[in-house]
Amino acid sequence: MDHDEAAVRRNRAVPPHRGQTPQGGEPRTRIPTWPLRWGATGDGRRNSPRSVLARGGGVSRRDKKEQERGRRKRRGSLEDERPLVRRPSPRSRDVRVLYVACEGESTEPDYLQYLNEQFGNGDGRGRQPFRIQPVYRRNGRTPSQVVEEARKAAGEDEAWALFDRDAWDDIPRAIKDAAESGIELAFSHPSFDLWLLLHFQTFGGAQSGSSKLVIEKLRRANGADAFRNYDKRDDKSVKGPRRDALKGREGKAVAHARSLVASCPHGSCSPDRATLGPGRENTRPQPLGEWVARSGHAPDCPVLQRDPSTDMWRLIAGLGIVEP
Repeated sequence: MDHDEAAVRRNRAVPPHRGQTPQGGEPRTRIPTWPLRWGATGDGRRNSPRSVLARGGGVSRRDKKEQERGRRKRRGSLEDERPLVRRPSPRSRDVRVLYVACEGESTEPDYLQYLNEQFGNGDGRGRQPFRIQPVYRRNGRTPSQVVEEARKAAGEDEAWALFDRDAWDDIPRAIKDAAESGIELAFSHPSFDLWLLLHFQTFGGAQSGSSKLVIEKLRRANGADAFRNYDKRDDKSVKGPRRDALKGREGKAVAHARSLVASCPHGSCSPDRATLGPGRENTRPQPLGEWVARSGHAPDCPVLQRDPSTDMWRLIAGLGIVEP
């Protein structure tokens, strides 16, 4: 073997040093001298700096799959236990937070989200910003369940319960529970649909818990073209064109709702005596008669005989959206 052939063999047998730059290539990355990250097996190899560089990243494909499976598993278990609403992240005390539990799963939550989007940021002239957290579930609730969900969701925050007359027989219990828990009521007789109708026109005459006439008038009301198919094919949503139709009519709705209080057959009811004050400090538990009188109706005016009426105007006026 001559001298040149021996040199070639030596070069083939000895690989370049790890710190050297191979001919025609780029310098290899130096392995930093950080502490090892111990893998699941405790052997210090899975996530060692050397293995990280060898894999081209901080986590191998197998580890990524395992982590993703773990995230899915944890996420699934959390979703099973997740409350109906998420408590807002800490924010300025200037923002008024209200938890509003609803009997329905479509109309009322849609309307509350409309209020958030349209008025929730304040008006720049002193009206307090607010954030309404609708509390609802599929297939609805009874009035007493609405009150209970409002209480549980709100904690120490302001709580409201929205429910209708319909044909429920537990309304007296719901009102009693609300008074004992300091939960504001937005009761509509015969239904929340009356509040939507009052954006477009006045209404009168006892309905005995039936919403049929109210819905018929809403479909035909002047300016309510978007509601022509309301409650047809189970569509009672308040989105898109229907929200647009409501915009700018809040003042009319409040005025019309107040007139229903003033014209209550009881004879001693007045909207000027209604309680509109914001915040939890004004919702301390009170005797039942005083609690039901917060809407402006007389303390001895039976709630189920306030036909027709809706307390939604108190929420709107209390938020400062409309001056009563």
